[in-house]
Amino acid sequence: MSKKSKKGLQLKKKSTTPNVRKVKAAAGEQYTAKQITVLEGLEPVRRRPGMYIGSTGASGLHHLVWEVIDNSIDEAMGDYCDEITATLHPGNLVSVEDNGRGIPVDIHKQYKVSALELVMTKLHAGGKFGEGGYKVSGGLHGVGVSVVNALSTYLKAEVYRDGKIWAQEYIRGKPKTKVKAVGKTSKHGTKITFEADAEIFEKVEYNLKTIYDHLRQQAFLTKGVTINIVDERIKNEKSVYSFYFEGGIASFIHSINRACAKRGESVFYAQKEVSGVNVEIAVQYTDDFKETVLAFANNIYNPDGGMHLMGFRTALTRVLNNYARKQGYLKEKEDNLTGEDVREGLNAVISVKIKNPQFEGQTKSKLGNPEARTAVEAVTNDAFAAFLEEHPKDGEAIITKCILSAKARIAAKAARETVIRKGFLEGMTLPGKLADCSSRDSDKSELYIVEGDSAGGSARQGRDRDFQAILPLRGKILNIEKSRLDKMLANNEIKSLIIALGTNIGEQFNIENLRYNKIILMTDADVDGAHIRTLLLTLFFRHFPEIIKQGHLYIAQPPLYRLQHGKEILYAYNDEEKEKLTKQITAKKEAVAKLKPPKQAKKKKVEAEITAETAEAAEVEILKGVSIQRYKGLGEMNPEQLWETTMNPANRLLKIVTIEDAKAADEIFDILMGTEVEPRKRFIQTRAKSVKNLDI
Repeated sequence: MSKKSKKGLQLKKKSTTPNVRKVKAAAGEQYTAKQITVLEGLEPVRRRPGMYIGSTGASGLHHLVWEVIDNSIDEAMGDYCDEITATLHPGNLVSVEDNGRGIPVDIHKQYKVSALELVMTKLHAGGKFGEGGYKVSGGLHGVGVSVVNALSTYLKAEVYRDGKIWAQEYIRGKPKTKVKAVGKTSKHGTKITFEADAEIFEKVEYNLKTIYDHLRQQAFLTKGVTINIVDERIKNEKSVYSFYFEGGIASFIHSINRACAKRGESVFYAQKEVSGVNVEIAVQYTDDFKETVLAFANNIYNPDGGMHLMGFRTALTRVLNNYARKQGYLKEKEDNLTGEDVREGLNAVISVKIKNPQFEGQTKSKLGNPEARTAVEAVTNDAFAAFLEEHPKDGEAIITKCILSAKARIAAKAARETVIRKGFLEGMTLPGKLADCSSRDSDKSELYIVEGDSAGGSARQGRDRDFQAILPLRGKILNIEKSRLDKMLANNEIKSLIIALGTNIGEQFNIENLRYNKIILMTDADVDGAHIRTLLLTLFFRHFPEIIKQGHLYIAQPPLYRLQHGKEILYAYNDEEKEKLTKQITAKKEAVAKLKPPKQAKKKKVEAEITAETAEAAEVEILKGVSIQRYKGLGEMNPEQLWETTMNPANRLLKIVTIEDAKAADEIFDILMGTEVEPRKRFIQTRAKSVKNLDI
């Protein structure tokens, strides 16, 4: 150790400076009972709304509707209710009414107020905790309707029971009146009307399609119950939608598979209660290469699955292997089918009703009850094995699909190993003409995937070589929606892209190895460019979803027009912007002209007499000095223009690719890029009129 270091140590030992933290702590500085705040009633919800509804954006706003509807669904699951109506009123009012038992209105013994007021104003108050209220329910925490009350400027609760209409109104969660009878009725049930607080939410605007999709799903999961949606927001117009599915989740499977080629004719459906857990399962295989399994617990969608999904997958793999052995599809020396093999083309819905669900967090993304796994595994083992025996044609179609998947898996593994080996050996001279960046810092690096060699050449010359890499593609890549992994890996363009990304693919995918922070798709602004972009988006959505989820995928926005007036150059990204810039140039020229003194008084007089009829002609005359160029492709830009407009971080426009609704995105990719022609034809026909300026 140096003398300087020793001296430093000695000074530190001799120092008598008091520890500031200890002094403050000993004095109890600025920390007394006055600093202890107790948030009463529903105030915690208003202070931290995100803790209860996820966000104050559109998803959180719609979550209010789901919370109220969940109470009605709980009544339906208990067989107390068979009709629910959600109405969107003018002025951002929403009401949900059911024909269930109605929230109790009698006085609660402990709190000495009406049970209705208790439910509406206290967190964790409801019929979901004690005995006899609900056998099963979706609202685990019992905070639903009180949270809605807290986050609404106005709420009115109406209860129809015992021949009377009982009502109470609230302002931001606080009772405006007492619970009282306001009329007589022969109805029974509950109606909640609320107006979300505009001070809490970013924007109070309900999306009809979002509500439509959610309630349609709930109707599938609650068979025999009618769910209505009424939209009264447009004056003199009233839209009414009704859902009723006697088949329950079997009907759900038919809906999911409507755009797919089926494997077998029948939908497997089973319902049974095991050890207090009610299990419903519906299954049908298709010719697709992806798996779609939706798992629900007490009608709550669990995107991350959980115990019920684990039980189903374990039993499915076991049953199909046993059946394949028994029927001779798998020989004695052949390996068993893997879970991956039996899930290709699988479409399934698993729904359990359980008394005390254990979810991960308020979002309920994953179910943790071990008894759910045991129950689902038992039902799948018995019922699916019987189904295969009773439906030999369906059994053959399913097993044939699984065996083809196993062969493809083995071929894909060999192809993938070849890709990785080749990428490693070739090092920086990667296939596909990758012009890599010099930086090895993945957080700063960008990869532009460019359409064609011409645009690729301009991009290579115009880029910043320090952090921007260019990968040009030759023509249109393979449509992976119609191809297995082995065929994909035989495609040179896709193979080049996988090596460039560095993440690998399939079960070996690792997001930590991504070589670039931004993956930017840069294609022409025409039909072919849009098609290439869609093919690439399909590839990323199906095989690199984590890249999208973590915010690494972007779409470049090259300009459509270049406007030049004298030495001034402007770029427009669409027709509207071109018109706006043109008017700006016109106004500027007019202003300059007015500043110049006229050569003769007569000219002033002529200018003053310009009428509305001659104004347009005058504007055209003014625009004679403006040069407008339309870019049909990226290759028409020189490197400097491409850099300045599309690649320079200081000026460029990028669209980030996100997945807001994975299920809806999955369905759209299936329709647009899948093997079935008819659904795609219907999609195009229904949207043909909305297409503008189609450039073919």
